[in-house]
Amino acid sequence: MRRIIHDLICDKKVVILGFGREGRATFPWLMEDGSAAKLAITDLNPVTLPEGVDREIAESIEIISGKDYQKRLNEFDVVFKSPGVVLEKDRAYYTCSIVSQIDVFFAAYRDRIIGITGTKGKSTTTTLMYHVLKNAGRKVLLAGNIGIPVFDIAKDIEDDTMMVVELSCHQLEYATKSPHIGVLLNIHEEHLDHYGTMDKYVAAKKNIYKNQVEGDILLCEQQLSPKDVRSNVVTVAAVGMTGDDTADVVVREHVITLNFGKDESYEIKTEEVPLLGLHNYYDMAYVYAIARQLGLNVTDIENGFKTYVPLPHRLQKVGTRDGITYYDDSISTIDETTIQALNTLKDADSVIIGGMDRGISYESLEKYLSESTVSHIILMEETGRRISKEIEAMTDFNGKDRIILVEHLDDAVRVAKGVTAKGKACVMSPAAASYGIFKNFEERGEVFKKLVLK
Repeated sequence: MRRIIHDLICDKKVVILGFGREGRATFPWLMEDGSAAKLAITDLNPVTLPEGVDREIAESIEIISGKDYQKRLNEFDVVFKSPGVVLEKDRAYYTCSIVSQIDVFFAAYRDRIIGITGTKGKSTTTTLMYHVLKNAGRKVLLAGNIGIPVFDIAKDIEDDTMMVVELSCHQLEYATKSPHIGVLLNIHEEHLDHYGTMDKYVAAKKNIYKNQVEGDILLCEQQLSPKDVRSNVVTVAAVGMTGDDTADVVVREHVITLNFGKDESYEIKTEEVPLLGLHNYYDMAYVYAIARQLGLNVTDIENGFKTYVPLPHRLQKVGTRDGITYYDDSISTIDETTIQALNTLKDADSVIIGGMDRGISYESLEKYLSESTVSHIILMEETGRRISKEIEAMTDFNGKDRIILVEHLDDAVRVAKGVTAKGKACVMSPAAASYGIFKNFEERGEVFKKLVLK
């Protein structure tokens, strides 16, 4: 990877665009190479260099910050763009070369990378894939959108190391390379506040396989199977949720069946694994299929499934108070995930929904709620108010008296404690983003837990 970075920046004017976690991970690699003709850092917020940078070197680095931080990008030859930064102009406007950690990393190691993306489920699938491989004794590293910049793991890579990398749409948006094993779990309406149209969002996700070559593997949701690819496509379906039993990998209830290569079936030990519900079994099917392709035996895979510790805020059981069991599903930012949560929790008597309104459709969720047996539908914040109005306008919604409109999460939890039947469950599954209300979905989940348990 050092050679790739050197060839990219040697005698060039280079700027790091965005000095958050990934920008800070890029900085030492550029400093160590030292061949750039000029190095600059630009960020909307004030920039502080890491401790230990030589004063003379620090003085040679130009710092650009403030609202005009993107105005001068074309003055540079190479721009290392962080995924969280949205370009102010169309890509065609820029004469500079815009690159990312992901492209550099893939150029160096793509043959040993399992790259995983999707609107929902990618963090669970990524961490489960990593855990199964590591638990089986394979040499493997975890990185990407999970919170670990790929440059942070590069120095730990050995000749036989595999990498499991979670990839967001922002990391894939300008990608010119794809991983050897690509996973596209699903695509739902999301991030339209950034992309403007669904087509642009889908195009970003498709970069997971767009640059794959012959001999590569793509595992994807059955309905998303592409026609114009050079890689080997393996389709995956969860009967009752997405696709049918003609897929190459099928999950029916809790049985995974492989219909390619050597046909086989595996029954998930539902009482022994910590992941709940068909949507999680769907993610497990990807991991099972890849692990078998990599030569792991069924016992090793099963042990990995059993010992996996789920990520927080993903249909996580908070506890039981006064006879009511509470679940934190703060990761839910679209209607489909709330539907999945309620399909999994058959004893849910109340659900808390609502957050920042990004303009996505809630038609599917509203129809589902009309037909559901959930006794109390507690709506909050912007999306809660919009859903309430849309339900009120529906002539065929069953049980409008189940709707309870509140202002904020603390109000929602207080109401849930009063109305949820003893022996039943309450789940917070917002189907909306947390931005503008909380720092992120993690903070929202932690606040929910505190409100439940206090």
